[in-house]
Amino acid sequence: MDRINELDSLVSASSRICVTAHTHPDGDALGSGLALVGYLTECRGKDAALVIPDSVPESLRFILRNFREDAVIPYAEDPVLATERIRSSDLIFCLDCPSFSRTNPEMEAPLSASASPKVLIDHHLNPDAGAFSLVFSETEVSSTCELLFLILKRMPDVDGDLKKLPGSVLGALMTGMTTDTNNFANSVFPGTMRMASELIAAGVDRDLILSDLYHNYRENRLRLMGYLLSENLVISPEGAAVMVLDKECQERFDFRQGESEGFVNLPLSVANVKISIFLTEEEGKFRVSVRSKRGISANRLAMSYFHGGGHEMAAGGKLNFPEDIPSPSEAKAYILKVTREFLTR
Repeated sequence: MDRINELDSLVSASSRICVTAHTHPDGDALGSGLALVGYLTECRGKDAALVIPDSVPESLRFILRNFREDAVIPYAEDPVLATERIRSSDLIFCLDCPSFSRTNPEMEAPLSASASPKVLIDHHLNPDAGAFSLVFSETEVSSTCELLFLILKRMPDVDGDLKKLPGSVLGALMTGMTTDTNNFANSVFPGTMRMASELIAAGVDRDLILSDLYHNYRENRLRLMGYLLSENLVISPEGAAVMVLDKECQERFDFRQGESEGFVNLPLSVANVKISIFLTEEEGKFRVSVRSKRGISANRLAMSYFHGGGHEMAAGGKLNFPEDIPSPSEAKAYILKVTREFLTR
């Protein structure tokens, strides 16, 4: 309870607050960030905003409809405003992001340099605890949204009564938890089910959230998925599944950020697949997503070969070229090589 009281004191003593999250924000980053902004503004009367490195993916824009227009500041769209918000804030939160280095270099500098108190709320391994004044780090939860849910319930002004939290906050928490568990397919704990039950009892429309999440994609996404599975997917004898979304493929299907969400999980439905790797080409690198079945460490693979890490069965990283591989065309061969080493040693 001491940390909750300390958090309450920090919020009470502040007036202008910056909430931030990791690059390429997913449902958990946006859900937890917006839920906290909603709580701080509507329940505590603070001037709060969520500063994220990149734009909100089109597939997740529905989450913004219950929040004010200026609740989110994407650095990629307005770096001056984003930097000003960081530098002028007297309290900084970092959510779903174990280190400021997981934002981007341009944001990391003012975040690290700020003399304001900093609070970490995160569920990933290896948090940079020394960079924060107050740390809430718990890996045995489904998502940062679940951890924030537990924290908000214990805040003195809420005191366990979810009716004291705005519907927009509760809906954002349900959205982030749903995406990070792949709709309850992984990383589900007893508390996750209790959270969902309590949110539904409090009035959250889960059916609407599921419709927003999974029934509003563009046709191009479905055609891209079909192409990747039929023409691009490689499964090695050792049980590694690999798909590569390179620039050529992105242009062919008019790919937009967020449209490949969940693709990395698809090969895990194959009986002999032990680990799935999905690569997305960006400028000078591939963004790497790794998922695995129980007993195979996605985190260890990402740490060993992709400059990354994460959870035991869900991790990520990057593959640089020409530093790690000579060119993008070499990516699939490299992945098959390192996964063979990893799965047979």
